[in-house]
Amino acid sequence: MPELRRDMVRDKWVVIATDRALKPNDFPINKQGMQNAEFNGFCPFCEGNESFTPDEIAACRQNGSQANLPGWQVRTIPNKFSAFQLEGVLEKEHAGIYSSYNGLGKHEVVVETPEHGIDLHQYSPERIEMIINMLKSRYNELSKDERIKYIHMYKNSGLFAGASLGHSHSQIVGLPLVPDENGGIARHFDQTGHCLLCDIIEQELKDQQRVIYETDNYLLICPYASRFSYETWIVPKKHTTYFGEINDKQISELAVILKQFISAMLACLHDPSYNMVIVSAPVNVNNPTGAYHWYIEISP
Repeated sequence: MPELRRDMVRDKWVVIATDRALKPNDFPINKQGMQNAEFNGFCPFCEGNESFTPDEIAACRQNGSQANLPGWQVRTIPNKFSAFQLEGVLEKEHAGIYSSYNGLGKHEVVVETPEHGIDLHQYSPERIEMIINMLKSRYNELSKDERIKYIHMYKNSGLFAGASLGHSHSQIVGLPLVPDENGGIARHFDQTGHCLLCDIIEQELKDQQRVIYETDNYLLICPYASRFSYETWIVPKKHTTYFGEINDKQISELAVILKQFISAMLACLHDPSYNMVIVSAPVNVNNPTGAYHWYIEISP
């Protein structure tokens, strides 16, 4: 049974998929391509292979095509190998000094295109808008379940970023607790009464040392304390708590930014793998909305 176990040294929660441990013959992991995940060139995410995935949760479809059949443009499905199940209630257990929770939650995959071998920066802005709208829709739907406290949305592109399939996709995880990765946001609000991201925007616009690009609605910056080389943040200039609140104009602008920036990053850094994470406020918890401000992290 999958569990959320507390790492007492780092004071973080770790997902342990107890029934899916790597076997000795799974090593060494193939670092030259995706052969281990895509068997004999077969990809379950390609159009026409819908029967090899769980039934779709939502899809953008053309001409009234039927669910779980060809004719889709963007498709959301349950993660077939999810460590989470949205069943029952969150239960905590103790084993001596250790503590764990049952694997309550939801894990979804957004298949971004029917076509194999193309990635986000190669899409049209209209398709990227479609993907952002799908992410927004799933975010808002998952947030309706009171058992979910945090919605983690991310994209791994390339083998070294953790992508297990070469077909371009994003992932959404609904967690039953709030990770403390971004605890500094709440602490800053408690100490100053200000939104940390709004203060960062003000500082960066004043300094003009780490600003990459600015639009009407967004600021692209290199964070002051980057954890990775060339890490970049896309921050809405207007204070917005939840990613699910993004409006149509912001979606259109974000689609163009993602296409242009990721294209430039891949060209300049010789086509690296990268991770993209949407950081947003916790849901279904009693937190001051002024503390949180959603943004996107991109790390090659």
